[in-house]
Order: sequence, then structure tokens, then C-alpha cells
Amino acid sequence: MIANIVKPGNNTYGVLAYLFDKGRANEHTDQHIVASWDDFVLDPGPYDSPGHKQRLGQLSKALDLRVEQAGDKAPEGHVWHCSVRAAPEDRLLTDAEWATIAKRMVHATGIAPEGDPDGCRWVAVRHADDHIHIVATKVRGDLRPPRNWNDYHRAMAELAEIEEDFGLTQVPRGPEAATGTPAAKRPTRAEQEKAKRLGHHKTARERLRHTVRIALSHAKDLDEFFNLLADAGLQVETRTLPSGDLAGYKVALPDDGTPIWYSGSSLATDLSLPQIQQRLAATEAHTATAASPGGHYRRSPWHQATAAAERIPHHLDHADDSAAQAHLTVFSEVLYALPAHAPVHLKAELHRAAVAFEHAAHTRAHADHQHARALRGALKAMRYQPADHTGLAMLLDAAILVVLAAQRRSALHHHDRQVAAARQTLIHLQAAYDQIAPSSLAVLAERRPSDGTVHRYARTLHEVLPSHSGQILTEAAWPALAAALAAAEAAGHNPAAVLRQAAQQRSLSDATSASEVLVWRIQRLGDRHAPGPGARAAQARSPHIPRVGSTAQATAATPPTSTQMPSRTHRPR
Repeated sequence: MIANIVKPGNNTYGVLAYLFDKGRANEHTDQHIVASWDDFVLDPGPYDSPGHKQRLGQLSKALDLRVEQAGDKAPEGHVWHCSVRAAPEDRLLTDAEWATIAKRMVHATGIAPEGDPDGCRWVAVRHADDHIHIVATKVRGDLRPPRNWNDYHRAMAELAEIEEDFGLTQVPRGPEAATGTPAAKRPTRAEQEKAKRLGHHKTARERLRHTVRIALSHAKDLDEFFNLLADAGLQVETRTLPSGDLAGYKVALPDDGTPIWYSGSSLATDLSLPQIQQRLAATEAHTATAASPGGHYRRSPWHQATAAAERIPHHLDHADDSAAQAHLTVFSEVLYALPAHAPVHLKAELHRAAVAFEHAAHTRAHADHQHARALRGALKAMRYQPADHTGLAMLLDAAILVVLAAQRRSALHHHDRQVAAARQTLIHLQAAYDQIAPSSLAVLAERRPSDGTVHRYARTLHEVLPSHSGQILTEAAWPALAAALAAAEAAGHNPAAVLRQAAQQRSLSDATSASEVLVWRIQRLGDRHAPGPGARAAQARSPHIPRVGSTAQATAATPPTSTQMPSRTHRPR
């Protein structure tokens, strides 16, 4: 069940008139009261019944009686309006059951505590099979306001108990349920009905939100963001202050008849103009160049993104909430960007993963976007360098680990909605990975070095990873791993050192395929500039410097223990 408490108003008659009317699309049927503060309250009945308006006026006056008596002491916004909706798969509840639910809700929220003769006046109206509306006036019998602070949180907690008591669907609830401000605004019933009439699977609000998120994932500044929205076919308007500063923006669909405009904040709380400006201000379109004997070396942004993503699980486990939220936010942007770079047969699966993770990524914490500059910079650079299958498979492998870490973090905080969303995201990411990884590994395996070199790598594997070598040599991805080692060696890396570093940065004990784990890691490490002979000699002499095939700085940036990294065996298969 879901409760929605709307912004307080002052027009009791207007709210009642809407509830007993036919609705915007004739969706209101059999309008009647199922419960009230007074079992003898007069039911106005359907809008077209004889004497309806007179009875509606009498009911409105009865509800407003204490408001009139309180006079100037009555609170501003004295109308409390809460809807309670059952899940689509729930059974049809009787009027008596809805009456019990309504009484429990006004008790839990402090509107009319059970046994309190001075509780507020209220009625519960049913005009559809699956939900009721509770309307109350917020003046008690002693002419004081009710103690209904934090009513949304209390309502959702009560609904969780109601679901269990009535045998109804138990809806996952997360931090947004506690605040009443979910990241993504829910479409209204009218929006859903309009989408059906126009033959769309998604409402205008949902379609706009997805398009805005995709544009934001690609844009490097505000001008480009608005240009990308226009390129996607949206109608865009901006609002400026007298000073000339931008104050807001709104968007509309081009095929929606008379344009219905939505501000960014009405699409999702994190898509307001100030939120977008903060995220774009944190963009660091760095190129990650490093000096080399032959000039400058430019790393692949796909490898940069993978490296940054692989560090997110460590941040989620150890960083504060604002830093963790920053990493979740930019990772969500990465997922929205991936479909544009993926083969056609993967686009739909990756888009579903992005939409699912939108709910998994949202928490109450304010994001400090400076903490995720590296990944955001790599994300923007990805636009200008298309990914091959290997680069995409590598990033998907890291992405699955990020979602596992996000799921674990949400579970520790008992955020059931986020856990469920992360689980759904994993299903889609795993499906995409399973489709692209075999072909990527096959392409690498075609570059398999000579038999003599393969035997040399096998001996190195026994030396560096004696407890895993037997398993790795029998896995299907071993030829691809040998090819990855050959490519790293050709770039100037020491095979033993790069293999050791790859193994240190992620646990192999319970990996589904240890060779796959090593392939993607070595692919990324091999992209880095190899240390010169002097650096390698210094590493060999000093026991305090990690023996790696890259720089010591790269190792220091990695989480200190591999046991903190989630393992791939927890993926949904």
C-alpha cells in the first residue's frame, strides 16, 4: 500500500466536490463514505444523485465547524488530505476493511487518536476499487491543532503493519518514504490515463525524465545540456531573473498535443536547475595524460571509467554519506549513458538497468559532487571515443560490482526499496554482460601468443597465484588471459607484476571465473604507462614499494584489501 499526503489547503468543500465528482476521465465510480469521525455523518452520494450538492454542503460545514469556532487560531492550511492505495496485485478490499484502514491511519498520524473524544473531524471516501481518500480538518475539539508532526513517516510505518495484518503485498520502503520526497516524482492517475489514450507505455513525465537524464549524462556544461534536450526533440524553455541569471527550466514533449510543461524539479528532485548546475560544475574533463619517453600518453576514457568505478565499492563502505551519494549519482549517469555506446541488441537491457538503478541510487544525503570528479570526467570523455566490445564488457564487469556494493549498503540501512531496485538492476546488467563478454573474450583469445609464451605465462601463474592457477588454466577464458598478459608485456609491463597487482585488487577465492576477473583488470592496467627500467629496479630493491607493473601511485589509489570488494559469485545467474 502507498499513502500520499498532499499539501495542506483551505477549501474543504472543493476537496469533497472533487472526490464525489466523476473524475477527470470518469474514473470515479460508486462514490461513498466508508468511515468518519461520526458514524451518523450524512453521505452526499454520487455527484448525479438528487440533493447531492445540498448534502455535500452540509458535510463540508460539519467538517469545518471547529475551524469556524477557532477563528483566527485555526491553522493555515487546515485541510489534511491523504490517499491510501492498494497494490495492483492485491485482492479487492471490502468497505469494512477500508474503514478499519482509515481509522488506523488517522490514529497513527495523530489526526484522530483512538479513544480521544477531541480528535479532528474526518471522513474516508471510496470512489474506486483500489483506494480511499481521507479528508480531515486540523482543529481538535479543544480548538488546538493536532499533533500530526512527521505524519508521512508514521503513515508509511502503519501501512507496513496493515499489509501484514491484512495479507496484502508488502511494498518495499526506503529513505524516500521517510521524507515523502522521492527522487523520481510519481505520475498522477490523469497522466497514466492520458498515456493509455495516446498509446504510450510510459507517461509524459517518465519519458521526459529519462530523456533529461540521458542528456545530463552526456553534457559537459549547461549550454550543451539544453542543446542536447533540443536535439532529442523536446520543447525547452528557460526562465531568467532580471539580473540575467538563469532561474529555472521546463520541458515538454513535441507529440503531446497542447504542450504540458514540466519543470526539472517536477520530474525528479535531483533534476532541478540548482542540482544540475552543481553536478556540471563538478565535471572534470581531464585527459589523464602522463609523460613518456616518446611524448604524451592518453589513456582510454573507458579504462578510466572502469578504474574509477572499481573504487566505488570502497567509497560506499568507508566514505561519509555525502561522498557516497556523489558516487552513486555519477554512477547512475554512467548507466544512462551506456545505451548510446552499446550494440543495438544491448540498448534496451542497459536502459532498463539505468531506470532500475535510479531508485537504488537515491538517498536522503546531500551529494558533494566533488568526490566523484574522476568518474564524471571519464564519462564526458567517453562521448568522443567509441567503445569496442572489450571496453564495454570491462566496464559492465565493474558496474556489477558497484551495484552489489550499493545493494549491501542499502541492506545495512534497512532500505528495502533500494535493495529491491539494486537487485533488479543486477538482473539487467548481468544479462547485458552475459551477451557481450563471450564475444569480447573470443576476440582477445584470437590474439593468443605462441605456445612457448603461453607455457611461460602458465609457469608465472603458478608462481604468483599457486592456489588459483589450477582452476584458471582449465577455464574457458584462459586463452584470453594469456593474450591480455602478452599485450601488457608488449607495452612494457612485467607479466608477473601486473598479474600480481590484478589479483591483489579483487578477491579470487569465490569468483565464478577467476580468469575473467583477471582479464578485465589486466586490460585496464596494461593501458597505463609502463614504468621504466630504473623504476622497475627500484621496485625490486625496495620491500616497501609494491611490486606492480604500473606506478605505485595507482596501487595506493586502490582499496587496501581485496576482501572489501564484492565478489562476482553474488551476481544473479
